Amino acid sequence: MTDHAATAAQEFLRTHDERLRALVDRVVPADEFPSASEAGALAFLAGILVDRPDWLDRLRVVLEHADDHDGADEQDPDWTWFAELVGAGYYADAGNGGNAGERSWEMVGWQPGPPDGWSVPVPVPTAVPSVVHPSQLADRYDAVVVGSGAGGGVAACGLAESGRRVLVIEAGGWPGTADLSRDHIRNPRSSWGVAPLSGPSDVGNPRTVADGRELLVLRPSSPGWHNNAATAGGGTRVYGAQAWRFGPRDFTMASTYGVPDGSSLADWPFGYDELAPWYERAEWEVGVSGGDVDGPWSGERSRARPMPPLPSGAARDRLAAAADTLGISTVHVPLLINSTPYLGRRACEQCGMCVGFACPVDAKNGSQNTMLTRAFATGNASIVLEARVARLRTDGTGRVVGVTIVGTVDGHDWRTDVDAAEVVVAAGAVESARLLLNSRSDQEPDGIGNGADQVGRHLQGHVYGGAMGVFDDVVDDGLGPGPSIATTDYRHGVPGQIGGGILANEFIATPSNTYQYLVGTGLVPRSGLDGKHAMRDLARRSMRIMGPIQEVTTADARVRVDPAVTDRYGIPVASFSGGVHPEDVRARDHTSARSGDWLRAAGATRVAELHGPVHGTSGGQHQAGTLRTGADPATSVVDPSGRVWGHDNLRVADGSVHVTNGGVNPVLTILATAMRTVDAMVADRP
Repeated sequence: MTDHAATAAQEFLRTHDERLRALVDRVVPADEFPSASEAGALAFLAGILVDRPDWLDRLRVVLEHADDHDGADEQDPDWTWFAELVGAGYYADAGNGGNAGERSWEMVGWQPGPPDGWSVPVPVPTAVPSVVHPSQLADRYDAVVVGSGAGGGVAACGLAESGRRVLVIEAGGWPGTADLSRDHIRNPRSSWGVAPLSGPSDVGNPRTVADGRELLVLRPSSPGWHNNAATAGGGTRVYGAQAWRFGPRDFTMASTYGVPDGSSLADWPFGYDELAPWYERAEWEVGVSGGDVDGPWSGERSRARPMPPLPSGAARDRLAAAADTLGISTVHVPLLINSTPYLGRRACEQCGMCVGFACPVDAKNGSQNTMLTRAFATGNASIVLEARVARLRTDGTGRVVGVTIVGTVDGHDWRTDVDAAEVVVAAGAVESARLLLNSRSDQEPDGIGNGADQVGRHLQGHVYGGAMGVFDDVVDDGLGPGPSIATTDYRHGVPGQIGGGILANEFIATPSNTYQYLVGTGLVPRSGLDGKHAMRDLARRSMRIMGPIQEVTTADARVRVDPAVTDRYGIPVASFSGGVHPEDVRARDHTSARSGDWLRAAGATRVAELHGPVHGTSGGQHQAGTLRTGADPATSVVDPSGRVWGHDNLRVADGSVHVTNGGVNPVLTILATAMRTVDAMVADRP
């Protein structure tokens, strides 16, 4: 926010203090618990305007029409926006200014910590990175790894342990656990319109999307931007950590089901049995907890997971009994979370703030505290932060010889070239495609690996189905992380449907997110005493069941680069076009219906199922598919070992290589395919 904008916001709030207090109290009136103004709503609005100074004009519109609102649940878009924003602050953490004394948490019966309290002071110390200052970068490295998430961490570890000198380049920083473990508004699993603390910033990081009429410029806090955290560890720093394997049919979707009209569905160039050894390695080297049974449609395993499932409570028992009445099978949800002390780190204490947050006891297994830690321990690897690769550099023959790095340090931008014998791209499906497209040369004028116009195509993620139910009795036992039971019956075998996905009970939600879910499904009024009392009564009497469906992919869902719009370093940004296939929406509707059935069988008296249109491309934290692997360079970007066609020293090690993305969370497959790719690199150049 500029000084002028900050002054304008402060002056507006000061001038209209009395009217604003009356207005926020229409949203949350006083009863035995504070009203919105008594809880600090104006301080919350002042803080939000620092992030979004553009909202001041919208706030003026709300105030101009304040007399039109009597506290009822109006449908005016400006009023509904304002009411939900005030509600967000009222139910968020006290640090955001709108929940003084955390009284709303007392009202709804929610606590952030474990049910029995923390056993140790939190946050516990976490691993220390080996950070290199830009001024200390070497002229040449054996390998450069672009990105430090699931795939990048694996690549850094495997290459460093093979004796190579490795530089990891990370667009974000390495914030402390305390910085990523508290804020209920600025985290990647909240959608209140402000950028998450896990990055990237709303400033200088646009993307564009074609909506059919015009090209829209998006900020990272916009849902269509497809954010997946820009921080050391990538999405694994703040993810929910569900650790499913893809099953055999997930690798042969086209030959199993055929290719629907308008789809680019294809088989992987290898199958489950070939990847199984690396699945096992990922489970043991990173750390997965879970049960002995994987459910229908899963592949054979030769070794159990290293840790038993996390303890579960009444919510799982209720859903298990309901599943029995419906005749569906259930399994424990596998998680990259320690259920017992593992690899020198603590066990999960089952707090209420897991997904979207860094783990206070360091029990969630991400790249930053597993594979990167191993890489740094060799003495062969280092990481440069707040930096990105502008382009891959090539010589006169088109061979990749290094990278151009740009970044910011101490408020100043810098730029340098670094040579590398090998490069691994692991920046996520959107940014990896963007990098290859921006790396043009005389030999490849449309970008590296893009001779067949395949780079950026087949963008996918997961369309989610699900339902929310409310019950006559308390069903939220407060036992985190939340997902304790799933059915895998609908991953395949649904008559007339191509694929499907899992269903599982959801992560423990923050009160502000619970408010958003209940309001969004129409189960709770967004304002007035009726809304406040409904939140008090239903927050712990509600339950969500959700699940991703396996998308059938389209070639027109793609990432391009937009030369007319650049980031803060002048690099053309990613631009999205296309959308999901109609079959994906149909599969989503089936998932929602089955979620509703499960909740009703569990005793829900009211159920809201997730239906409606899906706008734009899929992506987000499960983004995949833009650099798909294959056996034919005419229809793929990388070969079966992750090597970019025509480039023997350039590999891709993230979800962008996925041909299809499974009906489950994809991170374990990213870890496994990255391990397989790195093993091939080491074998090629021991």
